[in-house]
Amino acid sequence: MMPIIAIRPQPGAAVTVQQGAAVGLAIDAFPLSEILPIAWDAPPPQTIDALLLGSANAVRHAGSQLQLYLGKPAFVVGPATAVAARAAGFAVAMIGQGGLKDLLAQMPNHKLTMLRIAARRHVAVPLPDGITVETRVAYHAAALPMPQPLVDMLRKDALVLLHSAGSAEHFAAECDRLAIDRAKVRLAALGPRIAEAAGPGWAATRAALSPRETELVALAKEMCH
Repeated sequence: MMPIIAIRPQPGAAVTVQQGAAVGLAIDAFPLSEILPIAWDAPPPQTIDALLLGSANAVRHAGSQLQLYLGKPAFVVGPATAVAARAAGFAVAMIGQGGLKDLLAQMPNHKLTMLRIAARRHVAVPLPDGITVETRVAYHAAALPMPQPLVDMLRKDALVLLHSAGSAEHFAAECDRLAIDRAKVRLAALGPRIAEAAGPGWAATRAALSPRETELVALAKEMCH
């Protein structure tokens, strides 16, 4: 079986390794980015009705200012973000299954002003009637160079898991910088936009049916044979 490689930052890479082990896949973690906090200006708590969280990183890296909003319900993108929000003391009002766009589409028909804690690179999402979102950038992914052991693995057949458009672009750039043949590398992406960000020329590029870790790992299992 060809090597399967997760390049997402920690602690997410460790979660991917665990998800793979649960279905009999050995996944090697080589994080090519590191999540770092960014100072942000917290809006007055009385102006915010709820939190909108698109990643567990929003909870991990927002800092002490996030505690200003304890008591506000949290609407979160998925189960991992829900775990992080609850661990920080927030009541989770809704857990999405297919990204922030789908989560917002399922929101109750109420007037809410939501605080979105986002990464520096984030995607704008359409808002349903009655929903206002205040966005604050509180963290970013700092790119890391590709280590030599990973370079050596990629010079043979390998499958790489992509979790974000930024990581896809950085991975492609590192492969080109190090003269790694794209035709020897297969890509499994968490979504079509992420797959597109990696560009052309790979041995195979496929996107998971929905942006969930279990779907990505299932795709990897299918592609590695």
